[in-house]
Amino acid sequence: MSDSHHHDHAHSDVSTLTDIQKRVKALESILVDKGLVERDVIDQIIEHFENKVGPHVGARIVARAWVSPEFKKSLLADATNAINGELDFAEVGQHLIAVENSDELHNVVVCTLCSCYPWDVLGLPPVWYKSAPYRSRVVSEPRSVLEEFGLDLPQDTKIRIWDSTAETRYLVIPQRPKNTELMSEAELADLVTRDSMIGTSDVLTTADQVNT
Repeated sequence: MSDSHHHDHAHSDVSTLTDIQKRVKALESILVDKGLVERDVIDQIIEHFENKVGPHVGARIVARAWVSPEFKKSLLADATNAINGELDFAEVGQHLIAVENSDELHNVVVCTLCSCYPWDVLGLPPVWYKSAPYRSRVVSEPRSVLEEFGLDLPQDTKIRIWDSTAETRYLVIPQRPKNTELMSEAELADLVTRDSMIGTSDVLTTADQVNT
């Protein structure tokens, strides 16, 4: 990292930071001043979570599955090996299982015991995913919970809940939107949201992109 990067990182305009960001910044300064952690290490961690893991990774995996039947087949058979063996932009460290939505079946992921979550492909879990109400209610009344997220499924669509554990994580492959046949893989990835890969929402449509 360059000196200018360190300077910006250490002395950015505090007035633009939120209260939580100010606390994090203060804690970072204390740890660095006490020699408990090096700023280069912090920068590497930030760079890792900004660029190497996160929902943008999962979105590219979904888009690849949409355009490549061969990749989708291997992804559904063994997601970890498919991603680690065939993609140059992602690497999965834990046992990952991909499940595919269809007109007949909608998949939703939860961790009823804690908040196990596929960080490698979705980044940090949202606050609601870790909350007790979501973890309990999505199992007992999934259709109502999805409606609260704005996802109104047909009554004849079956909902399947997948419970993550420390050993097994899940990635939902949402349905590809209609009228996207001419879109590139990169353009398709832009339609995939984090929540759609958890199963609590649909992907965006081209109309959504125009209206944003």
